[in-house]
Amino acid sequence: MQDDRIIRENGLEARVAAIVMPVLVALGYRLVRVKLTAQDGCTLQIMAERPDGTMTVDDCEEVSRALSPVLDVEDPIDGAYQLEISSPGIDRPLVRRDDFQAAAGHLARIETSVLIGGRRRFRGEIRETTAEAVTLELDKVAEGEEPLVEIPLNAIGEAKLVLTDALIREALRKDKEARKQRKKARRRDVEPEEGEDAATGIE
Repeated sequence: MQDDRIIRENGLEARVAAIVMPVLVALGYRLVRVKLTAQDGCTLQIMAERPDGTMTVDDCEEVSRALSPVLDVEDPIDGAYQLEISSPGIDRPLVRRDDFQAAAGHLARIETSVLIGGRRRFRGEIRETTAEAVTLELDKVAEGEEPLVEIPLNAIGEAKLVLTDALIREALRKDKEARKQRKKARRRDVEPEEGEDAATGIE
């Protein structure tokens, strides 16, 4: 199975990603990130979402129920650990090209694996994303420095949106729209087709 993420895990986290990704895809989700932390002794955080970017509490519970037995069988981590399934959140990590495209106009922090113009850390507004690079308009520009910087996608080690009022407003708008679409879908499932008896579903 091909991993379409630009930013991926290494080592043990990569092994876990390879285990959980087929399960997520089968359920209709996609992997955002796998992260092992020392929280509560050891915590395995698996960040996932639906293709439209949504992830409800019920979704997290469904993913947890599906992944727990698979991870128990594969047993990739020595010792006890806590499994945490989470949504990307508003100030989400950017791991796919379409994440950067969807975040156009918003503020992001990007850290590169190699030096770009003498630096590795950048903060600015995402202006454009092509097949090869993302262009940032830096929010703080030193004297003699160009405000626009083009960062090759394959040089990005980590990227994340910065929480701003504009980002929160957009997230609330998208959440409202997603809820409306889910409500419509539920209504279609419940309401009988034209010509069917409302109580029995029999024509």
